[in-house]
Formats: sequence, C-alpha cells, structure tokens
Amino acid sequence: MPKDITQHTDQSSKVPASTNTSAIDRFKNLQKKEVSVEPIFKAILLKDTTALSKGITLIESTQQNHFEKSQKLIEKCLPHANKSVRIGITGVPGVGKSTFIEALGNTLIQKGKKVAVLAVDPSSTISGGSILGDKTRMESLVKSKDAFIRPSPSGNSLGGVAQKTRESIILCEAAGYDIIIIETVGVGQSETAVHSMVDFFLLLKLAGAGDELQGIKRGIIEMADAIVINKADGDNLKRAQQAKNQFRKALHLYPLTESSWSPEVLTCSALQGDGIEDIWKLILKYLDISSKNGFFEENRMRQNKFWLLQTIEGQLKHSFYNHPKIKAELPEQIEAIQQHKITPFAAAKYLLSLTKSIENE
Repeated sequence: MPKDITQHTDQSSKVPASTNTSAIDRFKNLQKKEVSVEPIFKAILLKDTTALSKGITLIESTQQNHFEKSQKLIEKCLPHANKSVRIGITGVPGVGKSTFIEALGNTLIQKGKKVAVLAVDPSSTISGGSILGDKTRMESLVKSKDAFIRPSPSGNSLGGVAQKTRESIILCEAAGYDIIIIETVGVGQSETAVHSMVDFFLLLKLAGAGDELQGIKRGIIEMADAIVINKADGDNLKRAQQAKNQFRKALHLYPLTESSWSPEVLTCSALQGDGIEDIWKLILKYLDISSKNGFFEENRMRQNKFWLLQTIEGQLKHSFYNHPKIKAELPEQIEAIQQHKITPFAAAKYLLSLTKSIENE
C-alpha cells in the first residue's frame, strides 16, 4: 500500500479540471505542433491538468513518433508514480456508476484526496461512448480542482485501450492524484482488464432488477472485493436489503481469496450519498489487511508481469500484421482457404515461416 495514501495531499494547484474536448480535437491539436516531452513532464509534476491531458493524448495517439515520445514521458513519470490507490468499478449500464463515482469522488476530495477518473471502453466512439456522457453528468465532481475526469479513447481493441488506460494511470499518479478510479463502461472482458490494473475491485448491482442470483457470474464474483447494491432508497430500500442478504449467502460458497479477504456486500444510495462513507471505510480495511499480509505489493508485481506479457504479445501481433510481406500474403492465403486449396493451419504455418526471413532483414 502506498505510504502516503492516508496523508493530506497537496491542494495548491489552481488549475481547473480537464475540459470536455472531443478526442478528434485533442488529436488535431497534438498534430499541429511539435510535441516536446520535457515541458509536459515538468508541468505534470506541477499538477497542471492541461499538461496531464496533453500527456494522455500523446499516449492515445497511434502515430509512431508520438508513441516513442509517450514512452519517454512515461519513463520520466514512473519514479513519481505508484503512490495511489487504484479502485476499479464495474456494473451493467443503468446501475448508476457515474452517480456513484461522483458521490465517492466528492467524499474523498472532502477528505483531502485528489481523484482521477479513467475508463476502459473499447466499444466507445468519438461521439457516443458512455463515459463521455458520464463526464457531463458528474457536474459537481468535474468542477473540482482536485478532480480529473478523462473520457476513454475509442477503439476496437480491448487490449490496446486497456494498455493506454494503464499507462495513463502513471501520468495521473505523477500529477499527484492519490485515488485513481477506473471505470469499465462495457461488459465482458473489460472487467478482466480493469481487474488487472487496480488494487480494489468493486461490483455495483441493482436490487429488483431480476438478476440478484442469475447475475452472479462466477468470473465477476471471484474478481470482486466488494459488492455494492446501489439505489437503496425509498421504496427500493427493502428490496436492496433482500438482495444484500442473497449476495452474502452466495459469497459463502466461494473460497477465501488469495488476499485472505472475504468480499463483503453493502448497500448505498449514491444519489443521496447514503452509505458512501461505509464503502470507503471498507476499502481502507481491505488495504490495511492486504498491505500487512504482503498481498498488496505482490498483486502489483503480478499485474506488472501481466502487462509486460500483454505488451509483448501486442507488439508482436502489430509487427506481424503490419509487415509488407504479411500484408501481401495474408489476403492470398485467406482466398486459398476459401477455395479449399489449403487448410487454415497450413496457411498459418506458411505465414509464420515468413517471419524468419523478416527477422533477417
């Protein structure tokens, strides 16, 4: 657990929170002028959110020269990172993630924390990603000088989007944000990606949605460190308590986690702010236990290994598919397969054999 997470953070920065600029505008602005890493790095250390936005845009860029500069920027920021608590939040659309994140974020800021909100959403588009709407809905949080909300980049590759999000965490930590909230907007594999980059994984659920037990999918439950039943207010309060009891009984069927932590179930009303304080206390309790038994650091190292292997795999695939020989031969092999002239396995073996000549070039 980072040593300074319980300490009051530096709130001297008067730079306003990030503006709701579209991804297209960000990339156009980046392309207009030569990007210099050193000024961006120095400004990030001074907690300049404009520089932080530029740095993340550099990471998201697909241009080769931007990639090289983004890696230099990350390398410079790395010694100043790893001093935050990373919280992953997932849940189906409509569960109230944006309202919950705003309530939690405001609570933490009142405690002297600096909060950054990032997202993993490979299905988003420039105009329609859910997190883009979230940013406009988090009206009070986005106005805080101690909050930074970053819409996720659009993209078809979960691995690519997740990697950029994880690298963005490093920049946010270097900028002094000691609480990083990672939201998974989509469903499915995005939960696994978020789980692989956070310290605490929280699953938001709804009561009365008809999925109290049906919605307990083994993979998600095994990853969750806590389940929170949201919208526990008004006429829904009784149903929320019933759902809480059902989830608690179901969790008893699962073995103790590697962290020696038994996932807990809580209720809250993010809209009214009820239960948010208890959720933060639960997170602190988890961090205390996982730090004392060594799991916190062990998990961070395991995640680093995971992303090392993921990055190698991604780079190998990128190099393979973008090589001129492969680009030329792949369509011909696909055509041959469709005409039943060759099997997919033989075609793959042939294409992979071309990499030997590629290595010698």
